[in-house]
Amino acid sequence: MTYRDICLRLASAGIESADWDARLLMEHFLGTRAAEYFLSPTLQIDPSDELEAAIEQRAARYPLQYIIGTWDFYRQTYEVSPDCLIPRSDTETLVEEAIRRLPPRAYFADLCTGSGCIAISTLAERPDTTAIAVDKFERTLAIASRNAIRNRVSDRIELRLCDVLEPDFLGTCMQLDAILCNPPYIRTEVLASLAPELNAEPAAALDGGADGLIFYESLLKNGAKYLKPCGFFLFEIGYDQADDLCRLGKEYGFDGIEILRDLGGNDRVARLWRVRA
Repeated sequence: MTYRDICLRLASAGIESADWDARLLMEHFLGTRAAEYFLSPTLQIDPSDELEAAIEQRAARYPLQYIIGTWDFYRQTYEVSPDCLIPRSDTETLVEEAIRRLPPRAYFADLCTGSGCIAISTLAERPDTTAIAVDKFERTLAIASRNAIRNRVSDRIELRLCDVLEPDFLGTCMQLDAILCNPPYIRTEVLASLAPELNAEPAAALDGGADGLIFYESLLKNGAKYLKPCGFFLFEIGYDQADDLCRLGKEYGFDGIEILRDLGGNDRVARLWRVRA
């Protein structure tokens, strides 16, 4: 088996980034030895059982990130597993906006936190801030906890187990400067048509209900009471959901609405606030 063989095997499985995936797998399982195979793509590799199994998994369209077990997001590195959504570069648009918009010494919430990447990257870049991070699943919160320790912000984050679709999901809570959230927003009927890799990610982190809006509507209805008068929501949204978020925002009294695009030019983040608090 050679580096070229691995690339061809992954490409034949329909993986568009086959060369890149092959490199990352080899670097992870072969360490510094991987470089010599990149320089000589036909050089025979004596692979470990772990590398063989990883190539087989990836060829079966199991996510690369779960195979490796960690993934870079913003300027940090995160543990990932099938108990959490894989951090994606599109979400960095939300983090950048949070870093820019949060006031000094801000206290914010990150709902549906998953790996914790939104809260943790924001805290890491804004050492004056503190946060509460919420998820519905204990195993997911355990990953977020380890990631907070890994990225040295565990002293500034509270992890809380609760269902954000409940009316009083935060119970008693200090008033927040902002609520950040990358909620499930894919329409239920669309899930079956997505890339095979998404089958390994937790459905609860993807399924936004029949119209993809169930979490946005619930949070706008029930979450506003946790915000300071000058506080705001920052939501990640689907590329085709900007009009829906503008409509819902106005319906629930948010007369300040801004839609931000990601690096690909797609609508990606909605910021909502009350001009007349």
